[in-house]
Amino acid sequence: MPQPPAPGPEGTRPADDGPAPRPAGDLAIETRGLSKGYRGGRLAVDGLDLAVPRGSVFGFLGPNGSGKTTTIRMLMGLIEASAGSARVLGQPMPAAGRRVLPRVGALIEGPALYGFLSGRDNLRRFDAADPYADPRTRTARVGRALERVGLAAAAGKKARAYSLGMKQRLGLAAALLQPRELLVLDEPINGLDPQGMREIRALIRALAADGTTVFLSSHLLDEIGQVCTHAAVMARGRLVTQGTVADLFATVLDARGHGRLTVTTPDTADTVRVLKEHGLTGLQAADGRVTGELPHPDAAMGAPGGGTPPDLADLNAALVHAGVRVRGFGTERASLEDIFVRLTGEGFDVAG
Repeated sequence: MPQPPAPGPEGTRPADDGPAPRPAGDLAIETRGLSKGYRGGRLAVDGLDLAVPRGSVFGFLGPNGSGKTTTIRMLMGLIEASAGSARVLGQPMPAAGRRVLPRVGALIEGPALYGFLSGRDNLRRFDAADPYADPRTRTARVGRALERVGLAAAAGKKARAYSLGMKQRLGLAAALLQPRELLVLDEPINGLDPQGMREIRALIRALAADGTTVFLSSHLLDEIGQVCTHAAVMARGRLVTQGTVADLFATVLDARGHGRLTVTTPDTADTVRVLKEHGLTGLQAADGRVTGELPHPDAAMGAPGGGTPPDLADLNAALVHAGVRVRGFGTERASLEDIFVRLTGEGFDVAG
């Protein structure tokens, strides 16, 4: 839900994690050994070491029940960690909640709205709960937030009449009432139509360009891939990997080869023969299509007799020279789904 500024739980302190953490001036979020356990010994989050650079758009991925939302709730001081520590904007959480939360906008587990109030009046309520908000400029501030998320025309409608996507937009507007150094968004595009997704994606990019760090979880991996600069993958409460999106793609390419080639042709047998001669592996032919893995650029293979991996144009020319009727020719880029499945061994339903 949208989180108005609030203190952390009274009397709480970050867990003692031994040596002092490294300087966090370049990190918006940093966790060290962060864990959350429940009765029966079940660990929802197990020893999480997370590093979210300032100014990044950071995607937080994981299958259902992997610990993403639990992590977000610990970061925001909504629940206490069982072990480890978390720093948000360089400050320990939840101890520094009074200082940190006014600088953070959050949308967690969907917006909690007053159904009997209009969208505009919901935002006025959220704004009034912020002790740092100037009431003299509230109307203008609410109007700007509604405009940014595309709800200005529906601002007078009761929130109970909003669609799921409209409610998501209103929750995001609540997180944007004040300038924030960090936005924490749990499934921000859930329920949006394609146009709404594009608009929110553009908004996230604009916020990042202005220097806001955006930390978001989503089960729509293609959307994450289009907007995020960095990502982390969770599975069964543990961090599997994190880094730039480009590095994660490179990880999959290192394992898969240089990419996957698809050739559309009626001459599948000859195509398989030529591609095999040029170093492609995992060749499959079906329904007038041949697919195969291109060799890695560092591999000492390629044209018959050795050498470097083939240039795609040369490979196409070799097919034509062999009499293959090429009707389609192209490579498939690794997707975040490829990354996710390879690293976790699980499907990509990551809504939890």
